[in-house]
Amino acid sequence: MPKYTLTVNGGNKEVEAMEDMPLLWVIRDLLGMKGTKFGCGQALCGACTVHLDGVAIRSCSLPISEVGDGKITTIEGLSADGDHPVQKAWVQHIVPQCGYCQSGQIMNAASLLSSNPTPSEEEIEQGMAGNLCRCGTYNRIKEAIMTASTSI
Repeated sequence: MPKYTLTVNGGNKEVEAMEDMPLLWVIRDLLGMKGTKFGCGQALCGACTVHLDGVAIRSCSLPISEVGDGKITTIEGLSADGDHPVQKAWVQHIVPQCGYCQSGQIMNAASLLSSNPTPSEEEIEQGMAGNLCRCGTYNRIKEAIMTASTSI
């Protein structure tokens, strides 16, 4: 079985995995980091969103063999103590209900604000369209992102 050295949340992690193993399962099962969630397994819902070199990607559909030298950031690595502006805005706007989609939503929002620090409401809606929320907290998500954009 191939060995991979991954940069995850700023540290190097060595794993053995089949070439086609999705990054999601490497993160959850091999590295024991449970913040990134499995949703649909087809990159349609966004629950598994992590950053690869600062860009939001769906970890359920990216094989470990395609990560290369990329730097992976999971929800656990977004901020050491939960004080990223998006995380703080999430709390302020009481975004989560069931909370299942939240790590993916937060990671996508952080990536959006990284590339566009002052998005319009329409840009937020477009940028977050691929992340589904079963509880329907889309208005609070948008409000939280608008609030976070004033802190970035």
